Amino acid sequence: MITTANVKNGVNVDQLVETIEHVKAQPELGKFKFRTKNNWITGGHCVSSAKSFYGVCQEDTTREETFTMECDHPNVLLGEDLAPTPAEVVLHALGSCLTGAMAYHAAANGIDIESASSNLEGSCDLQGFLGLDPEVRKGFDGITFKLKVKSDATAEQLENLARFSPVFDMISNPTPISIEIIKE
Repeated sequence: MITTANVKNGVNVDQLVETIEHVKAQPELGKFKFRTKNNWITGGHCVSSAKSFYGVCQEDTTREETFTMECDHPNVLLGEDLAPTPAEVVLHALGSCLTGAMAYHAAANGIDIESASSNLEGSCDLQGFLGLDPEVRKGFDGITFKLKVKSDATAEQLENLARFSPVFDMISNPTPISIEIIKE
């Protein structure tokens, strides 16, 4: 007997519902730890790698590849313009997570999404980073996310679904960060 997967918006809804039920029954299955290793090359150029993570109560060993990401700065910011800036990577992560959260939650709610594309913009003032004005924030002072979606759902429904994004939560709410320097 051949069965067809219940897929909506590229999401296997049957597996999603099964996952939700497992986490409801055993909340510890929902605890994950993601990791990256970052290596400084020179100036603002860094390369990060990601492979291992902890989830579903165990170390994950299913990834065969190590994923790499680079960051640099444009010439005007004294970089070699070899990769996007860290700020642009944050925008990429936010846009991807908002869109993905919307697609997953739409699928779980029976909502079709035909297409989605977004533009993100973050503004900042270098006076904060350069230490010239302690009143100026070092990071983004605001981010705009404009999402163009083809769907029968209302804009309000889609926005509420997108707000399930973990990266949206990480950026819009303070996340404790501990810094430990190990001198060699």
